Amino acid sequence: MSTDQNTNSELLRFTTAGSVDDGKSTLIGRLLYDSKSIFQDQYDQIKLVSEKRGEEGVNLALLTDGLKSEREQGITIDVAYRYFATPKRKFIIADTPGHTQYTRNMVTGASTANVALVLIDARVGVVEQTRRHAIIASLLQIPHLVVCINKMDLVDYDEGIYNKIQDDFEKFAAKLDVIDVHFIPISALIGDNVVNRSGKTPWYDGPTLMYYLENVHIASDHNFIDSRFPIQTVIRPYNDDYHDFRGYAGRMAGGVLKKGDEVMLLPSGFTSKVKKILGPSGELEQTFPPESVTVLLEDDYDLGRGDMIVRSNNKPTVTQDIELMIVWFDHNLPLQEKGKYLLMHTTQQVKCIVKEIRYKLDINTLHRNQEDREIQMNDVARVVIRTTKPIFVDSYRKNRITGSIILIDEGNNNTIGAGMVI
Repeated sequence: MSTDQNTNSELLRFTTAGSVDDGKSTLIGRLLYDSKSIFQDQYDQIKLVSEKRGEEGVNLALLTDGLKSEREQGITIDVAYRYFATPKRKFIIADTPGHTQYTRNMVTGASTANVALVLIDARVGVVEQTRRHAIIASLLQIPHLVVCINKMDLVDYDEGIYNKIQDDFEKFAAKLDVIDVHFIPISALIGDNVVNRSGKTPWYDGPTLMYYLENVHIASDHNFIDSRFPIQTVIRPYNDDYHDFRGYAGRMAGGVLKKGDEVMLLPSGFTSKVKKILGPSGELEQTFPPESVTVLLEDDYDLGRGDMIVRSNNKPTVTQDIELMIVWFDHNLPLQEKGKYLLMHTTQQVKCIVKEIRYKLDINTLHRNQEDREIQMNDVARVVIRTTKPIFVDSYRKNRITGSIILIDEGNNNTIGAGMVI
């Protein structure tokens, strides 16, 4: 694989989710091995370990069981990010554990994903964890969902079993906000329909998992309509060569900015024009997500971190009162009504107070529980918060960057919640 082949190839982020022991680690190992993304010595090492453990064949799951303590306990503990590439695309996998108590990890791993892989054990079918993962994928607006019905070898590649699981999942997914769902019958252990097509499922005429991941259209997953440029830092070189240089550096969060565009600066509401856009390799005519650039304006305004450059005729909502769906992460304390927290939104940090807890969402039935307002770790709730100063938000559905926030505990600086703006 030549490097220049991959320098400009598209990056796809995907997250894997499923219940315990339904083959996630094996599937990732199989993807890495069959796409020739691991070295021979890594393969020889896991072959040796598999033989020592008296296992038949090579246990590809060992490739992703990264921590020694996990291997001893037989569980995967945190979000593990893996990187691999094929001539067509580069991939980052966020491997998240299947246990209920790790919902927060799935939220973390899935928040930037283009594709969510949900694994279902063909012998067991749709279970509570499957529904939980599908709800989170829908809450996080992951554009593409792939349901891998795994262990087909253990049910004799029975088309009837595959169809029943597909029907069950579709009935449940109909209640969710999931746009693109795809089903693939696989055996991660043997490799059926993962990278190579299987002769044992002649009734399935769809793509293999790898073909899907290499070809699914993700270019339009970003919002290219609403221009949003949150300022990360102001660049002032203070030397004679760049005496008047004042650049605003950050990462495009939405839309397109072109040289000469008229823009509005938030929170001041002043307008100016884009004088120059500088990228890592020089001057650009335009920029769009997810590029990191430095923008120079024609007028000299005092802007700082947390301010935002937008189009005059297309502004985000400037508000101090925000309604959110929140996933609570703190295992020590529940979410407090009237509780005070730090809020991080794009590049700015402000203080906030929880004005109201509207309801708790039952993650299995989608029922809105308005009686139980006790929001513990892993609970999903709808809340209203008030910030100490206005922030510039879009709904999460419109923009996953300007529509998301995290809550931080002021005392210990821990991240204790992640929210999606409604």
